[in-house]
Amino acid sequence: MTERIFLSALRSYQHLAALAQTAATTSLKKLFAEDSDRADRLHLTAAGLALDYSKQLITPEILTGLLTLAQEAGLAAEIADLFAGVHINNTEDRPALHMLLRAASSTGSKPRLEQVESSRELMRTWSEQVRSGAWVGFSDAPITDVVNIGIGGSDLGPRLVTEALQPFQGAVACHYVANVDPADLQGCLLDLNPASTLFIICSKSFRTEETLTNGLAARQWLINAGASDNNLARHFVAVTSNVEAAREFGILEQHCLPMWDWVGGRYSVWSGIGLSCAIAIGWDNFARFLAGAEAMDQHVQSAALSENMPVLCSLLDIWNYHFLAAGNHVVLPYDNGLRQLPAYLQQLTMESNGKRVNTNGTPLPYNTGPVLWGSAGTMGQHSFHQLLHQGTLLCPADFVLPLTTHTGMQAQHRRLVANCLAQSRTLMIGRSIEEAEAALRERGLSHEEATSLAPHLAMPGNRPSNTITMLSLTPNTLGALLALYEHRTFCTARLWGINPFDQWGVELGKEIGVQVLEKLENAEASTIMDASTEQLISHWRQAQS
Repeated sequence: MTERIFLSALRSYQHLAALAQTAATTSLKKLFAEDSDRADRLHLTAAGLALDYSKQLITPEILTGLLTLAQEAGLAAEIADLFAGVHINNTEDRPALHMLLRAASSTGSKPRLEQVESSRELMRTWSEQVRSGAWVGFSDAPITDVVNIGIGGSDLGPRLVTEALQPFQGAVACHYVANVDPADLQGCLLDLNPASTLFIICSKSFRTEETLTNGLAARQWLINAGASDNNLARHFVAVTSNVEAAREFGILEQHCLPMWDWVGGRYSVWSGIGLSCAIAIGWDNFARFLAGAEAMDQHVQSAALSENMPVLCSLLDIWNYHFLAAGNHVVLPYDNGLRQLPAYLQQLTMESNGKRVNTNGTPLPYNTGPVLWGSAGTMGQHSFHQLLHQGTLLCPADFVLPLTTHTGMQAQHRRLVANCLAQSRTLMIGRSIEEAEAALRERGLSHEEATSLAPHLAMPGNRPSNTITMLSLTPNTLGALLALYEHRTFCTARLWGINPFDQWGVELGKEIGVQVLEKLENAEASTIMDASTEQLISHWRQAQS
């Protein structure tokens, strides 16, 4: 394996570090005042999305330095390797080909594309059968509700897509259960009719503890309602690579959609994992969702680095993380349908890039995987935006804004847009001590009172942000948006020299979870725990009695 050069060892990195010394004292207001074309120059469109990055704390020299960094790191070749099917997931010796799930054609992976197309056709058939009422339950009642049971990538992606595209939904309601806490499943099933409910069990291994526990409880719910072994299969389909385990559960082999080892869970919403979405919004809209993502795939492959939206977003992330010492990233979607976007992106970015060694297994000399967080606007304005504006932490922000609304309530949407644009502007310009004093004097305070109170009203400004807009939130633009963040995550990973397609960090917790469960179920189990865990197990056992 070729030894990777750390990003921080590249010549352009040292140049950027020097530029960062002066950037910290640069005023965004001044940059705009000195460059009347700044907003036009630092603006880019691709795949139905528009990116305004003019409020990032960069100068033309810094942007040039970042693009040089990408060239020195060989980022264009890394992107080419991704699409060529090179085994860039080196720890598992496999490619990462989730882009194939939304591809219309492929020159290098024809056998795999044929498998994908076969799966798509089955998804189309099933979704149309459910939506038309042709799929019936044990009492011959048509399916009215679909419950997707999965966790992580088998839940976050389809849940987000279904909620975001609610205006495109039909009569069949789709629900999502992920938490092994029985309250999650119980709350979902409370108002559903067993005779007209279809369950989609999503688990690549069909061994995921949370998913199987919920699946077995759903099975018992149906049996209690009168479903027999003969007609129980009408109520279950599976998305899995372990057909044998699904069959043992009671799911017919012909009711199984495939999953492939070259698709990671957090990149799988484009596959059979998206079946619930296809049922919710209809196959034609799901196909548009795939097409929007493919448009972004084509863009990231063909655009020059300087005009490449995922690449530029990644480089700006590197600038903020490495050179401005931001250890986090806040995502603020100003659309209620996108309220699950931060949760979806938390898994995508932190499970992908929360690594401490490079692809060679060498410890990294810099931090990776910043904390991603956020919520839907305007909700966050009344909770954490105080920290964004006046806190001591630097929190680079992404504002995500559809420019029109499906609701028809134009006046109310206008207020939402005003809030979004006001927040990004406030982060940029802030408020000086002098401006705060003047505002307080206008309120009638004396000079002494205004001078004393002004530091509490002052805001530093110069807080960097992107604004990502689209004409409207549609299947196409949502697909492009999610693909943008996928490629952005990949580019950042490869600049850091890490593999974003494995997740060994979750394995140990699962293994120890099995040991703890054994101890909970059998006090005489031989596994020795630490004193704290033993005490907590004892507390739990006492609570049960």
